[in-house]
Amino acid sequence: MSTVRDPGLQPERTRLAWRRTLLTLTVVALLTVRLALTGGPGGAVAAALTILGWGAIVTLCWRRATGSGVPRTGGRPLALVGLATAGFALLGALLVLRGL
Repeated sequence: MSTVRDPGLQPERTRLAWRRTLLTLTVVALLTVRLALTGGPGGAVAAALTILGWGAIVTLCWRRATGSGVPRTGGRPLALVGLATAGFALLGALLVLRGL
């Protein structure tokens, strides 16, 4: 018995979720760069690390966000993206608390 799977709108919702994640990470990265302009050497180090992390996440997520390539589930890159996203969320919260 073979059943045909109809994914419906799930692939589109998944792509949109990845795009929202990348957009949020981009905003946090830009806020960190803004901090670097006013925060001295510590801000510059934070901005450099954030930009490096942002570039790594964009590299890992691009295929998922655009829907190109073979869809995959799980794996080590997904765990790394989850960890990095949590770090960016914490950084974003710290930036908001600081008043940027």
